[in-house]
Amino acid sequence: MKKHYLLTIMALVLAIMPAWGAMYMVGNNPFGDWNPGNGVEMTDQGNGTYTFTTSISGTVWFVFADGQSSDWNIFNANYRYGPSSGGSQEVTVGNTYSTSKSNNNHSYKFTGTGKDYIFTFNLSSLTFSIAEYQEPQLPNPFDLPAGDVNGDGEINIADITMLVDIMLGGFANYDTRHRSDVNHDKEINITDVTVLVDYLLGGTLPQRVKEGYDYVWDDEAIPEVHLSVSLDEWNRLLSLYDANAYTTQYVMAAATFVKDGETTVIDSVGLRLKGNTSRRRPEGGHGQMHQRDNTDWHHAHFGVNLRKYVDDDAHTIQGIRKIHLKWFKDDPAYVREVFCYELFKRAGVWTALRDNYCRLWIHVEGDSREAYYGVYELMEPIDKRYLKDRKDRFGASDGYLWKCRNAAAGLNNPGGDIWYDDDSDDRHAYTLETQTDEFDNARAQLIDFMNKLSNLSDSEFYTWIQEVTDVDLLLRTYAVNVAVGMWDDYWNNANNYYIYFNGKETSGYQFFFIPYDYDNTLGTSLRCGVQDDAGRHNPLQWGNDNNRLIARILKFSDFKSKYVLYLKEFVEARNALMDRRSAQARIRAWQERIAPYIDNDTGEDTVIEDKPASWGNHSEYNLLETGSDNFFNAKAASINALP
Repeated sequence: MKKHYLLTIMALVLAIMPAWGAMYMVGNNPFGDWNPGNGVEMTDQGNGTYTFTTSISGTVWFVFADGQSSDWNIFNANYRYGPSSGGSQEVTVGNTYSTSKSNNNHSYKFTGTGKDYIFTFNLSSLTFSIAEYQEPQLPNPFDLPAGDVNGDGEINIADITMLVDIMLGGFANYDTRHRSDVNHDKEINITDVTVLVDYLLGGTLPQRVKEGYDYVWDDEAIPEVHLSVSLDEWNRLLSLYDANAYTTQYVMAAATFVKDGETTVIDSVGLRLKGNTSRRRPEGGHGQMHQRDNTDWHHAHFGVNLRKYVDDDAHTIQGIRKIHLKWFKDDPAYVREVFCYELFKRAGVWTALRDNYCRLWIHVEGDSREAYYGVYELMEPIDKRYLKDRKDRFGASDGYLWKCRNAAAGLNNPGGDIWYDDDSDDRHAYTLETQTDEFDNARAQLIDFMNKLSNLSDSEFYTWIQEVTDVDLLLRTYAVNVAVGMWDDYWNNANNYYIYFNGKETSGYQFFFIPYDYDNTLGTSLRCGVQDDAGRHNPLQWGNDNNRLIARILKFSDFKSKYVLYLKEFVEARNALMDRRSAQARIRAWQERIAPYIDNDTGEDTVIEDKPASWGNHSEYNLLETGSDNFFNAKAASINALP
């Protein structure tokens, strides 16, 4: 229900003649002094019941009044309703009070604590009550099946009517379109109508076939991942960490993937540690080897290369060769990165990687049982396989993929730290991940790109950037980035992204920006770069303009307008992208799904909490409340303030 923050009055009016009456509430500060016509109309709920919701901080006085014409100079009504005893009667939350007609200035006194309150007036019994307003929760969007197009919990003729309307150009948000694809062919057409008609005549709905990526990253399941490591290999992993916390070296393990009653067992896989500032030793302290059955386990990020030691089809999960396992560091809500990658998908940003929840166990040889590491994020690696899976969209999968990081990858430093993945533990600003035998050519291409990005005139840049990239996709990508409050990014901090060139010449290629690493978002804020508040910061001044890619694009009015349009689309409620209510519905659904599995043998991160990272500079942000400190509300305010 819409909140009325700018009320100059507070009024309830009871209509004696429902055919042309209305119900109002009239009152004093903070809603305004007693003045003619200072009533606010209530909502008619039917059966003689009227309601009004507003935020109240401090003390207010009010009476009820009907909306029929009168000569009263206080309010245009035939009757007011106040305490039968006269004077001012104090009322509180939770009780039911009787009222009566009055021609005097009798009133009720109520003191609010800054919350939203709902006043309910009953015409038949002349009673009213006050309660703290509880916003109705939207249904779990993941529980509504394909075919329930209108989302009412049933599949019937109304869904066919709405589906036809969508096919004829009617509006449908992401969730509605997802439910409209009844036959799961990723299109909405007459075939879906045919399937629905058949179902209503006694047929069955087709099931979604989940293979390959859809099988591993199935948003309807929480698969199990079990890793088994020999004692020697586990101790070697600990020693590698002690020698270099940023080690990328593998040890040998075995992996088991369990989903929907199916078990895939793979021996001789590669296991390594991952992460940037979140790197951790998965057991004990420095120099300590494995302590059998008395183990000090720690959450850590892991990379699993199923084909590291044996390169055949048996060493895959339905063709998937690598998976990354990420713990929810600094995210007590267990939802930030999952939300962000799902939002990229909703927004049509196909370059974003796939992710999902999973549960992780690790067994070290000789231990009496597996150690349960808890709920993890199962992530798609950005590598050659990622490129091949999207070859039709990229246009080619044999180009140059760069990982960009270390707060030094502003695409403005041709003489910077540019190298290739040489299986060492070194960390570079720009690391070539593919075609490493062609490093000199790839480096020359990257440097040429940087030079043009910095040195072309505005008119030359405007033409060139549209030739080398899909500007619309880039703007949509960055609008998501800013909307979720990603401050540790390219524009602000020269960090956390990939770029891909689908050709190998210094011209004639397409350039793609690939978003990456979204755990420090949704209210986890930090004073960094030009940033101080990731929720309220101006989206048009998000970063350091010396990191020129986005800054130069937004200098042009047509590109800037499109960027602002995307931002505003994200926070518009009907689109179900990042408005508070639809965002909260998804977050609650995810948290309810994983809650039974959070407790784990590390003893860490065992509670889901609605707060940002402890080290952030805006601890007030939340995800599931309704006030101005809710991140989605704060972000919507900053976006809607844009011209």
